[in-house]
Amino acid sequence: MLFKRRVLDGIAAGRIDLAFRRWQRPTVRAGGRLRTAVGELAIREVEVVRMSEISEREARRAGYASRDELLAELGARGDASIHRIAFRLEGPDPRVALRGRGRISKAELTEIVRRLDRLDAASRHGAWTRTVLGMIGERPGVRAPDLAASLGRETLRFKTDVRKLKELGLTESLEVGYRLSPRGRALLRRIGDGGKLTD
Repeated sequence: MLFKRRVLDGIAAGRIDLAFRRWQRPTVRAGGRLRTAVGELAIREVEVVRMSEISEREARRAGYASRDELLAELGARGDASIHRIAFRLEGPDPRVALRGRGRISKAELTEIVRRLDRLDAASRHGAWTRTVLGMIGERPGVRAPDLAASLGRETLRFKTDVRKLKELGLTESLEVGYRLSPRGRALLRRIGDGGKLTD
């Protein structure tokens, strides 16, 4: 579930707390969380509605200038069910604080390495985590398709792998490409050629 920049700004300002989407099946659920560029959203309610049930006030709470503007957009998006999603901005994305922690304990590093090993073991294309971290460290700001091609990888699958590293607080997305976070740099300083912790 993605939001345009103007909508994200409205969420951050407290003006927007609803969204409408046409979905065959919801991609979020009540009680869940959604991470965005302005923080983590708590999903309060997900409900199927008819166009006739959408009010002018709800359209404005979703960031539209009018109900007509919202209905026109929904009308152009096919005939899947319309879902009304109510949410609140819960707080900052916890990964932001995690990424900034350049001084991390031996226990934390041991856990990161364990999780990297699990990602490698589950991969269908072999161990990749240390290679991708090293590449991002050496080539910050390089386009994902170029990084993927240098590994003989398909771009979308490569991006999926990088998102897994981002979940661990090791990488950051740039306007173009990626870079290592302070946490990611701290990890690479502590792992040897074999990808294991060193003293």
